[in-house]
Amino acid sequence: MHSPTILPSQPSLSIPPSIPSFISHSGESAERARCLLTLSPSTLVVRFADPVTANCSAPRMEFSALGWLVPLAAPKPTMDRFLVWSVDRMTEWGIKPICYALAEQGGDCHINLPLTIYKPPDNVSMSFVNHTGPMVEGHQYTLQCTVQDVAPVKNLTVTFYRGQTPLGCLQSNNNTKKTPVTEIFTLDITPSKEEDRDQYWCEAKLELGPEGPQHPPVAISQKLTAMVHFGPQLACPTKLQVREGERLTCEVRGNPQPSVIWFRDGKLVTPPTHTSRKHAGKYTILAKGLKKKNFTVEVEVLDGSGTASRCNRCFLLAVLLIQITWL
Repeated sequence: MHSPTILPSQPSLSIPPSIPSFISHSGESAERARCLLTLSPSTLVVRFADPVTANCSAPRMEFSALGWLVPLAAPKPTMDRFLVWSVDRMTEWGIKPICYALAEQGGDCHINLPLTIYKPPDNVSMSFVNHTGPMVEGHQYTLQCTVQDVAPVKNLTVTFYRGQTPLGCLQSNNNTKKTPVTEIFTLDITPSKEEDRDQYWCEAKLELGPEGPQHPPVAISQKLTAMVHFGPQLACPTKLQVREGERLTCEVRGNPQPSVIWFRDGKLVTPPTHTSRKHAGKYTILAKGLKKKNFTVEVEVLDGSGTASRCNRCFLLAVLLIQITWL
C-alpha cells in the first residue's frame, strides 16, 4: 500500500501536525463532530477494479483549504468549496479515505468516508466430506460448500439447498479480513429414501446493504444428485388375502432393488400363479438388497366365488353412504 499523501506547505495555511481528535464516523453527523464537511456519497460500496468517485464539500468558506488523505490518486488540496476524489480502477484493499479541512480560526476538522471493496467469488463448489458413492438412509453425512476468493467474507452468506428447499443459511466468523479469501462451510444431513435422486447445491451471496448493488452478487455451485440406498422393506401386509385363481405376489422394495426368494416349511418354493386352498399358510420371504432381511407372510386364500369382492363392494357402499349422510 502506498504511503499517505503529504500535503505541501502553503504560506497562508496552517497544516496540523496530526489528525484532529474529533472524528465524524459513519454513525455520526458532521455537525455533531463540529465539522461542517459533507461527503457525497456518504458511504461507498465498490467492486474491486471498478472506478470510484466521491465529493467532499463545505457549505460555507469557513476553511482555508480542503484536501483528501488517501493512498490512491489523492487530489491536490484546494481553496474551493468542494474537492473530488476520483479513481479509474480501485486496486487497493482496506483503504480509509479521509477528507479534511484546514482553518486559521475555529479549528481544523476531517471526516471519514466508509468504503467497502468487494469481489464476487471465483468459484463455488459442492461436495461431500470424506464420502463418495451412494448414501444409506438414516446415516449422517456432511455437505461442504467451498467459496473461492471472495471479499469481504464478513458480508458472505451461504445457503444449502435440496432441490428448491433451503436446508440452512450460514455466515463466516471472519469479521476482519478485507482481502479475498477461500471459505469452507459445512452442513450435516440425514437423508431418507424419499430423497433418492434429489439434488444438493449451495448459493453464495454478498449481502452489501442498501449502498451495494441493487441485485447482490450471487454465485451457485454445481448440483450433486444423491443416490440413497434403503431397504429391503415389505410392501404388502404380513397377513395377505388372495382369492382362488389369483397370483400369489408380495412386493419387496429397496434401493438397490432386492432379489426375493420364498420358503414354506423350510423349503424353497415358487409363488403360485393360480392360487388354491392348499397354498394357504405361512411363508418366509428372504430379500437380499442393501442387506439381507427375512419377512414372514401369512397367506389366506378366499373362495373364488367373489366373497372378497362382495365384501369390498359392501365396504365401498358403506363409505359412500356415510359421505352422503355428511352432505
